[in-house]
Amino acid sequence: MGNFYIEDWFPLIMFASLGILVFTGLPVAFVISGIGIAFGFLGMAYDVFSFIEFFNIVSRIWGGISENMVMVAVPMFIYMGTMLEKSGVAEDLLECLNMLLRKVPGGLALSVTLMGTIMAATTGIIGASVVMMTLLALPVMMRRNYDPSLATGTIAASGTLGILIPPSIMLVLMSDLLSVSVGNLFLAAIIPGLLLASLYTVYIFVRCQINPSLAPPLPEGEAVHGMELVKMMLRSFLPPVFLIVLVLGSIFAGFATPTEAAGVGAVGSTFLALVKGRLKWPVLKDVCERSALTGAMLFFLFAGATVFSYVFRSLGGDDLVIDLVDSAGLGPWGILLLLMLIVFILGFFFDWVEITLIVLPIFAPVIAQLDFGHHLDIGGIDATEAQVLTWFAVLVAVNLQTSFLTPPFGFALFYLKGVAPKSITIQQIYKGIIPFVLLQVLGLLLVMYFPELALWMPNTFLE
Repeated sequence: MGNFYIEDWFPLIMFASLGILVFTGLPVAFVISGIGIAFGFLGMAYDVFSFIEFFNIVSRIWGGISENMVMVAVPMFIYMGTMLEKSGVAEDLLECLNMLLRKVPGGLALSVTLMGTIMAATTGIIGASVVMMTLLALPVMMRRNYDPSLATGTIAASGTLGILIPPSIMLVLMSDLLSVSVGNLFLAAIIPGLLLASLYTVYIFVRCQINPSLAPPLPEGEAVHGMELVKMMLRSFLPPVFLIVLVLGSIFAGFATPTEAAGVGAVGSTFLALVKGRLKWPVLKDVCERSALTGAMLFFLFAGATVFSYVFRSLGGDDLVIDLVDSAGLGPWGILLLLMLIVFILGFFFDWVEITLIVLPIFAPVIAQLDFGHHLDIGGIDATEAQVLTWFAVLVAVNLQTSFLTPPFGFALFYLKGVAPKSITIQQIYKGIIPFVLLQVLGLLLVMYFPELALWMPNTFLE
């Protein structure tokens, strides 16, 4: 009975242990790997796990994560985004966008959304994006008597776009976990990412059109006109946009791998800082330190997740998940909706890294085998397993973006509150993000109902 119990239910106990220990405040990488090692030894006591299998974990870490050339792109993308932030490129970009949209209802809020979209295409570091935009935009919005909830909601939602819009670190990680081309994932996420940004833009414009007092316009005396505006665009708008086109365009055109393009981005961001005269030693030192620490944290998490997932599978976790799904009696759509609901609920309590590293390896094999009929047939061609996984990955990515905005552990809310003026209350922040979370759910449903939004670009590119 003992062996039967462990073989069938040990994986569930692992999940429960993970859920409890994450709340202790211990580093997540230690928690994930520690649980894996501990349950490996417990499995040995019940003869369902052998000591020699620990050596397989080592080979998976060194032969998988450490030798994966795509993963080299992660620290370079982090460097690129951090350099653009620290060198003042982002600050100049926001000022330029504000001048261009000064006569549009909610112009400054729309500028923040556009800057979030552009900066999302430089880095997937949500904390850096939210903190940077809070420091740059929130004081200005408050001085212009913007509604605090609208201001904070716009900043928090726009700052999280980097998790979805390429080159996203999360998509690089997903491509490795699902064995899907990172280039295809990047292509698949572009339209859904722009769709979310468009939903934000329409919402802000319509709401400010109905109630202009929420977002008073820029005083005409502060506006820039004529050649000064043209110079501002040439100086502040075109360089970061050109860098993004260079990086993403080289990937999509097939001229460079994501790793090579990340190197181009890192060099390009450094060059922009040099041209602006802001490439000082303290800036360079700070950027390198932050990039190294963030990269080390992520790779430690990758290694810990490898330990957890290997032990989980060795103890029969895959079979347990499949049995539970089969016993539920749900069809393909029921299973997909259930998984999306699980990811959404987990987003209230866990970071995207933990959810991605734990959920994807377990549920992806289940999704890959599901038959969605002709729903995924783009252009009359039956969807391949890789296309199903690509669509699923984009759905999870859109879903996980909400994890940054949903209390009690919405990290974007913590970042924002940490650097916002003391006059901004957490209640105002919570009130502000509700419409944007609903817009993200709408975006998720649209991508689910219209898979072409995710699959059209990869299919067109492959042709």
